[in-house]
Amino acid sequence: MSILDRIVDNRKKEVQRLKRIVPIDRLKESIYYRADCLSLKQYLLNPSKTGIIAEYKRASPSRGMINKHSRIEEVSIGYMQASSSALSVLTEETHFSGSNQDLRVARTFNYCPILRKDFIVDAYQIVEARSIGADAILLIASVLSAEDLRDLYYQATDLGMEVLFEVHDPSDVEKLPEGVDLIGVNNRALKSMEVSLQVSRDLIPYLPSESLWISESGIRSAEDVIALKELGYKGFLIGSLFMEEEEPHKACLKFSNKLFSLESKMMQV
Repeated sequence: MSILDRIVDNRKKEVQRLKRIVPIDRLKESIYYRADCLSLKQYLLNPSKTGIIAEYKRASPSRGMINKHSRIEEVSIGYMQASSSALSVLTEETHFSGSNQDLRVARTFNYCPILRKDFIVDAYQIVEARSIGADAILLIASVLSAEDLRDLYYQATDLGMEVLFEVHDPSDVEKLPEGVDLIGVNNRALKSMEVSLQVSRDLIPYLPSESLWISESGIRSAEDVIALKELGYKGFLIGSLFMEEEEPHKACLKFSNKLFSLESKMMQV
């Protein structure tokens, strides 16, 4: 069984446990459940922002613990002060050391779109995401059927949320519902954990032109973002690069300043 299979299997069991402990009706009592969602797509298209979805994650299956001492409130505020377009918060506990509380704290301190980064396998998790303050959810095409992707997509949009569909190869793209707004190309193969930005290049012929494309994982420099923008990508999900530093928000600010500097020089040519 691959790491991905173990994560998904564990998530399914955890969801069943949570359903018994916290019924959906109780989730709907949250003040966040009734609040309006912010548009991830609109923020990514805002020219005053970098297009970066800055991610908060303490650990990952491929790297183990990345940063266990940072504070979500300090990092998330710093990310947004660094002109990030949005936040991504890991909520999966077993393999990423995340929590729903991390997202709640980020929501409390920030007015910006927040993506709940997790392994969504059940409609319960969508209501849960809404109840903790998420504006968007991630649906991973490789772990869901075309029917599940469609059903979960409609359930999320009915609640006012946006959906980022994550793909890695052409077969993933083929499973997506028609007319989706946000597609994230994961440069990391979830089963082998190998990373290459070439995935974002190779998948372009298969991506619907009307969707907004986001490149995920493996981005290591402002030059990478420039190159991806030239290919048509509008969003860039970056986590480990920032989180591996003692002060992730300062690393994000340094990255953003370099990006703005490069773009300014290009405009002068």
